[in-house]
Amino acid sequence: MALSADILRGYTDTLILKQLTKGDHYGYELGKQISLISQGGLEMKEATLYTAFRRLEGAGHIRSYWGDAQAGARRRYYAITPEGEERLSKDLLNWQETKQLLTLLLEEETL
Repeated sequence: MALSADILRGYTDTLILKQLTKGDHYGYELGKQISLISQGGLEMKEATLYTAFRRLEGAGHIRSYWGDAQAGARRRYYAITPEGEERLSKDLLNWQETKQLLTLLLEEETL
């Protein structure tokens, strides 16, 4: 099942931060990782990823650096910062609350 852009709009940054807790990634690699984990249910467009990278870097939640060009073109890698880890923790708490509310509302049979 492919997820709609409306459902994901508020979670793009959180998804990126979560993946960066597993290690530094370059953009294409991170997008492919998200697609793999979601079993193809989520395909992030490059424009979405790089817009989010700029936003997260501007807020101090991630940092970027150039990797070595050992096998081809140099790649820009992204890493989560301590501030990004704090943001992720808050986002995950908010997600748990949102999930609980949606479950109550969507699984409610009678008022």
